[in-house]
Amino acid sequence: MVVGLCTLELSIPVTHSLKDKRGVIKPLVARMRKEFNVSVAEVDEHDVWQAARLGVAMVSNDPGHVHGQLEHVVRWIERTQPHLFVSNWDIEVL
Repeated sequence: MVVGLCTLELSIPVTHSLKDKRGVIKPLVARMRKEFNVSVAEVDEHDVWQAARLGVAMVSNDPGHVHGQLEHVVRWIERTQPHLFVSNWDIEVL
C-alpha cells in the first residue's frame, strides 16, 4: 500500500473576510473530492483570510500513479481556479 500526501499553500487575494474564504475553500474541497477521489482538508492558516493550507491524501498500490495524480490535482487548481494562486506545494509518497 502506498500513501501520497500533498500539501498546498494557497493565496486567495479575492477574499476580504473569513466568510469569503470559506465560500471559496468549501466548494474547492468538495470539487477536488469529486473529481479526483482524494481526501482533502484545510490543515493550517484557519484564521488568515487571504491564505489557506490544504492537505490532500490518496492511497494506491503504485507510487508513480499516486505522485502523478497529486501533481494533476495541483495543475488542475492552477488551471481552473484563476482567483487562487498556488504559492507552494509539496508531495510525499510513503
